[in-house]
Amino acid sequence: MKKIIRLAFAFFAVISITSCSAVGGKEGSSPNGLGKPFTASVNIVLDEMNAEGKITRFGKEMWDIEFSSPNTISGVLLSFADGNVEASYKGLAFSVPQSALPIKSMMSNLISASEKLASADTLSGNEKDGNLEIEGKLDGGEYILTVDKNGNILEFKMPNNKLTMSFSDVTSVDGTNQTAQTTVETAAATTTSTTTAA
Repeated sequence: MKKIIRLAFAFFAVISITSCSAVGGKEGSSPNGLGKPFTASVNIVLDEMNAEGKITRFGKEMWDIEFSSPNTISGVLLSFADGNVEASYKGLAFSVPQSALPIKSMMSNLISASEKLASADTLSGNEKDGNLEIEGKLDGGEYILTVDKNGNILEFKMPNNKLTMSFSDVTSVDGTNQTAQTTVETAAATTTSTTTAA
């Protein structure tokens, strides 16, 4: 009888551990790449709409997305800055087209989620396939933001809104450091010239 009880206990313990790891996943962390300027290719699936383009984060709450498809919005650039959105096409400004309004709304959700996480030193979430899934909630609904081991964005999903944004070719845009380095080099060159002249 004792053997049966022990066996049953062991069986339930294994099931319990397996269930927990399947639901919650293993906790992990990564560096935070969300707060840095970056550019990436993006594929957006929103319900039955499918769009592609290039997305850039310049700084806090400053984002651009330029569409390459579908044809109805190809070449349209949406610029987000401090809660405002501007649309343009080949340099000409106009109001956000009707066909881009749903994506504009979902972009606002992506920006809200990313900016909320951007200030942290490290990102925490559930490890899955070598990446990190971060779950959260916005006014627009629940989201899952996935980053790689370096903290670079890979995917943003809002299941209740039937939204999936997949990112590829994520590249750091580090113009600030380059400018600072150029300034230092110029200052050094000026000092050297002045010293030589003296």
